Amino acid sequence: MQNDLGKNDAPPAVRARPPGWRDPRLWIGVAIVAASVVAGARIVGAADDSIAVWGVAGDLAPGDLVEEADLEQTRVRFAEPTDAERYLRVDDELPTDLVLTRGVGAGELLPRDALGTAEAAGTVSLSVSVPSSQVPTSVAPGSRVDVWIVPDSTDDAKAQARLAVEDVAVIDTPSGSSDFGSTSSDRQLVLGIPTETDLSDLILASGAGRVMLVGRG
Repeated sequence: MQNDLGKNDAPPAVRARPPGWRDPRLWIGVAIVAASVVAGARIVGAADDSIAVWGVAGDLAPGDLVEEADLEQTRVRFAEPTDAERYLRVDDELPTDLVLTRGVGAGELLPRDALGTAEAAGTVSLSVSVPSSQVPTSVAPGSRVDVWIVPDSTDDAKAQARLAVEDVAVIDTPSGSSDFGSTSSDRQLVLGIPTETDLSDLILASGAGRVMLVGRG
């Protein structure tokens, strides 16, 4: 009898229930997770001290006009803050007449000391027509050339070619003009000519097909 009474006096078993949405423990856990995510994001953001600067998408030659389409954004982490000042940042405004004073290759960062204006560079752009046979095959944008004027066939037999302008940059070779397989016997080239140069003879010679280019280096 005593054994039966002891069994009847045992308390009923209670099953554990998962916490409901009103359980404060659930919201405390959610708050801890959210705080961890926010803190981690802030730490990662603080660790990224890279700077967005402009890089060059393709090869650019001295005298080329620099436009935003020629550039690509690159993030760089500089060891010294002063090093970052050597390059053009993405948040810097690009002047409309920005030109290169020296060549910059594809993938390079755009240095400030390679930038100027056409007026400051002291050159003008001159398009000349040159017989294909009078242009070295290696001439391309960025090449340095000497420009010679050759005598006319009607000139005196003793007439000699003369140097019109020395050591100038080839700024551009417009599309199709550098194709030696084309039917045209002339190539069109855009040259960066010093502003103090007298262009009258060179323009006349270009129209008559009496220009020759000599590559430098």
